[in-house]
Amino acid sequence: MIQQVLTILVTVLGGLGIFLLGMKHLSEGLQAAAGEGLRRFMSKATGHRIVGVGTGIVSTIIVQSSSIITVMLVGFVSTAIMTLPQAFAVLIGANIGTTATVWIMAYAPDPQLLGFVGIATGSIMYFFCRGEKIHHLGLTIIGLGLVFLGMFFMKEGVTPIKENPAIATYFQSMSAENYFGIIKVALVAMVLTAVIQSSAATIMIAMTMANQGLISYEVAIACLFGANIGTTATGWLAAIGASADAKRTALSHTLSNIIGSVVLIWFFPLFTKIHCLIPSVMGAIAITDTVFAVCRGIIFFPIVRPFAKFIEKIIKQPENEKPHLSALKLSSRVSPVLACDQSLIEIDFMKKSNLELLECIRRVLNGNGTEADERHVAHREEILDNVQKEITEFLGSIMSKRLAQNVSDRARRLLRFSDDLESVSDECAAIIRVVKRLRSKNETMSEKSVALLLDIHDRLVGFAADITPLIRSPRPRVDLHHYRGLSRDLHEYIRECRLVQLGRVGREDPGSSVRVLGELDILNSYERMRSYYLNMVETLAGGKGQ
Repeated sequence: MIQQVLTILVTVLGGLGIFLLGMKHLSEGLQAAAGEGLRRFMSKATGHRIVGVGTGIVSTIIVQSSSIITVMLVGFVSTAIMTLPQAFAVLIGANIGTTATVWIMAYAPDPQLLGFVGIATGSIMYFFCRGEKIHHLGLTIIGLGLVFLGMFFMKEGVTPIKENPAIATYFQSMSAENYFGIIKVALVAMVLTAVIQSSAATIMIAMTMANQGLISYEVAIACLFGANIGTTATGWLAAIGASADAKRTALSHTLSNIIGSVVLIWFFPLFTKIHCLIPSVMGAIAITDTVFAVCRGIIFFPIVRPFAKFIEKIIKQPENEKPHLSALKLSSRVSPVLACDQSLIEIDFMKKSNLELLECIRRVLNGNGTEADERHVAHREEILDNVQKEITEFLGSIMSKRLAQNVSDRARRLLRFSDDLESVSDECAAIIRVVKRLRSKNETMSEKSVALLLDIHDRLVGFAADITPLIRSPRPRVDLHHYRGLSRDLHEYIRECRLVQLGRVGREDPGSSVRVLGELDILNSYERMRSYYLNMVETLAGGKGQ
């Protein structure tokens, strides 16, 4: 008895593990193959509800996972690529699109044969063929093969239960004849789905057991209610510690699925009639799942905007809230393309901060600055240090995954941008420290020196202002020869100024050497900032360091 139970558990859990591993590889392969194109496709979802729903259906069918789409939407709303009403419309479509997986499971002719064929074909493409796209397609087919093989082993693991009356009686005692029984079964399915983060796996287990006669069709349908609520847990994992908009997206998904299930549970007897029209239990469950998703969509489709406003009232927007990258670290399902988008928001913050710091530096040098300006430079430099660390850790964790070449290159560019931009802020803080040092020694720069430094400062700011907008562009056209020429001119000008300053040492009053050396330190900071901005241009052009 104990040995039989262990055999059943090991086989079913092993099959579930193969199924989940297959879903992971399937999703990763599809994301790698269609990642950036999928991001562009989803981000173009307009305010029209029909377009949003259609986008959700197509996107979920492409990646075979509503959980991944939910995580992407959390990021899109958090980074202002989408509004909450747009994301909610896409979620309605995602709930419908995810039922395609159930249809595949219901009508797969021979899961074992399909599994071995998929693994064999995908392995040949992945290990023996050249080309990045072929590798991604091979990984996708391997994942699909593992999904079918997992289905087969779960089916094989469930089959012996019928031969054991004690175990079979326990499962057959599960009832969905009344609302209490329906809710009890739905809660079990909800918890299981939240733990394994795959509604498809929960539904697959229910379908297999119903097909073997271990549970009734009604119990399997009750599992659908719970699985559709449990799958929303993934969105919350992505929203923990994120912006209010991210939490709103997760809440809208959870609340809409709960409300939809509560409303439709009163029509449970009608859903059970579908089995009368479709003899196949697995086919009937697949159709019921789709009808269930469509009905939930019909409930919320007319009230997308009012529902979004209701969610916004529940979760208030804090003042001056800025997106946090760390929220996405909590989910293993984050799309690498979305990770780059989220990091770009932080890069944008860094480049704008540096231009702001340079404005403060100018005010300090020309004598119009205040202690508040100096404190602001020091404080913002510390913030940018933390932002760079956050970006490096975040993209580092993403780059440990299997990435498409273009996504990997983009992540490396962003890492370099963050390093150069943080270095610029360090030099701004260094200039402030020089000014404070001269002040402490009662040294005052001459009007000629100040005018010279301001001239160099303005040239550097102009150089930086031309470069930084290019960082935001996905495919900037960079005239590298032009920018290298500007950089060379600025370099030569700073070099000449340094020689002039060095020539002043010992030729003026005794205290001038301290002042001249301070001015040289400032010139050296401008020279290093010039090189950092040139590095960014070369990175954009695919030159140095690529």
